[in-house]
Amino acid sequence: MAVKNKVQLITYPDSLGGELKDLNKVLMNYFSDIFKGGVHILPPFPSSGDRGFAPMTYLEIEPKFGTWEDIRTLSKHFDILVDLMVNHISKQSEYFQDFLKNGHKSEYADLFITLDKLWSDGVPVQNDIDKMFLRRHLPYSTYKTGDIEQVWTTFGKADPSEQIDIDINSQLVRKLFTDFMINFSKNSIKIVRLDAVGYVIKKIGTSCFFVEPEIFEFLDWIKNLADSLGIELLPEVHSHYSIQYKLAEHGFWIYDFILPYTILDALINKTGNNLCNYLKIRPSKQFTMLDCHDGIPVKPDLDDIIDTNEARKLIDICVERGSNLSLIQSEEHKGADGFDIHQIRCSYYSALDCNDDAYIAARAIQFFAPGIPQVYYVGLLAGENDIENVDRTGEGREINRHNFSMEEIEHALQKEVVQRLLRLIRFRNEYPAFNGLFKVSDCDKSEIKLTWQFEDMYCNLYINLETYKSLINYIDDNGSEVQYLL
Repeated sequence: MAVKNKVQLITYPDSLGGELKDLNKVLMNYFSDIFKGGVHILPPFPSSGDRGFAPMTYLEIEPKFGTWEDIRTLSKHFDILVDLMVNHISKQSEYFQDFLKNGHKSEYADLFITLDKLWSDGVPVQNDIDKMFLRRHLPYSTYKTGDIEQVWTTFGKADPSEQIDIDINSQLVRKLFTDFMINFSKNSIKIVRLDAVGYVIKKIGTSCFFVEPEIFEFLDWIKNLADSLGIELLPEVHSHYSIQYKLAEHGFWIYDFILPYTILDALINKTGNNLCNYLKIRPSKQFTMLDCHDGIPVKPDLDDIIDTNEARKLIDICVERGSNLSLIQSEEHKGADGFDIHQIRCSYYSALDCNDDAYIAARAIQFFAPGIPQVYYVGLLAGENDIENVDRTGEGREINRHNFSMEEIEHALQKEVVQRLLRLIRFRNEYPAFNGLFKVSDCDKSEIKLTWQFEDMYCNLYINLETYKSLINYIDDNGSEVQYLL
């Protein structure tokens, strides 16, 4: 199965209408010709936290969202992408609950990483922990399992964590992944994102992040499994761009986590030099996005790419516009100057000060960048920062996770900026030159000029960064040149 060179949607199962049946209605009624690349449904499985990213199983759909039949109904019109959290599973899963009850006598005990798997006496060594890329203050949690047991937990705000790391070296885990992937295939899943895959190798003396060569041994194993089932894989790794490029060289699709910040920088600072230089050298086999359920990546994704003093200025502007920030936890992995911004949490529309022309320019650049464009559902509807949601939940990421009712969707569709975006998506989906050759033209620093050409068909994107006005010149089916003011 080949990934389609068309625009994809990213959405939670309950964010457009309330459940999967509503999502199907919304897509068929309003966007049937829009998301020809497919739909990424953020975890629709039973989960105990982190809005689906603490899954209990992948064999079921959370009943309040619907059923596998609803997924199969969606798959009749759209290729479906789902997540497999290869690093962890829920504390509430039957597997970990059995471990809590029976300790090392549990049939599932080997699924988990007790500290004796890393340190022979089971006692953590601070010097080893200091080298790790931490997502919480300690990489393990303490649970009562008959005895007291400390278990590896990369993620989770709670203590003990709700997300329990699993041991990908265990044959039990390999069998579990195989069962999950077979179930995906039976239910018409076409693409699986390997969420948090960079953290699956725990090796003392390392950062415990993207540890080579072990990470590629695991990726090769799961890719062979996916290939046998006709499923494409998309590893999700937030790291230095060189890591992403290694994945690309290994034949994997990757995420372009550099593009969102770089486009924001070009539009806010009104200079395209950094963006154009980047577009000339990046790999083409990428999925692109602007905003998502987490935030705009900064560190470590853009290490060695950005000037941190300039980055602080841009981030301050985003904060003035309502954004909040995710920070690096481990001192070892902050910048030498103390720079510790992991992600900017916001809606992309708000980050651009709700300027319609700037927002359409951003999407045009994204769609012209080689790769598979993904549009997050809040961005689709030009949603603004949901500060009330942050205040209500205490979770900074909820700023860009607003659930839209049917009435709100219909209201958003009346906005001119949304209609402009839909027209642009249709052009990106349908114009044949996007299957050809890409070129970045040299131009003034306040301009961007991008071109696609396939045989006699070509389209040029011109953006004036001073005014945010965007124009596409293209050859139509009759061989005539047409101007399209975005």
